[in-house]
Amino acid sequence: MRRLSLLPAAAALVLFAGVAEAHPKLVSASPAPNAVVAKPARLELHFSERLMPKLSGADLMMTGMKGMNHAPIKVAATSAVAADGRTLIVRPRAPLGAGRYSLAWHVVSADTHRIVGNYAFTVK
Repeated sequence: MRRLSLLPAAAALVLFAGVAEAHPKLVSASPAPNAVVAKPARLELHFSERLMPKLSGADLMMTGMKGMNHAPIKVAATSAVAADGRTLIVRPRAPLGAGRYSLAWHVVSADTHRIVGNYAFTVK
């Protein structure tokens, strides 16, 4: 009898564990992490789930220029979720100069958990 009463609790635990892991994951990015690229007009981050536009965004920072070390400089850019709901698009307001950049992103999907990440790339 006792084993039967544990069955619903075990089933609920398995179901909850599956839901708890349903966070959006970064599937691909352009430019890719650690890539060396020409001046991109926009950056695209593709996620595994639909995003909540009002709770998702990114910050772009210039972290270094050739031959110079300096503190990170915030780059003026806008970020928005594309019509497909799974792509976060970051548009710098001015062309990116040669240097190293860091993109820090934060997204929220239907599970309402904020997921964050970052990666770097270089503009030649």
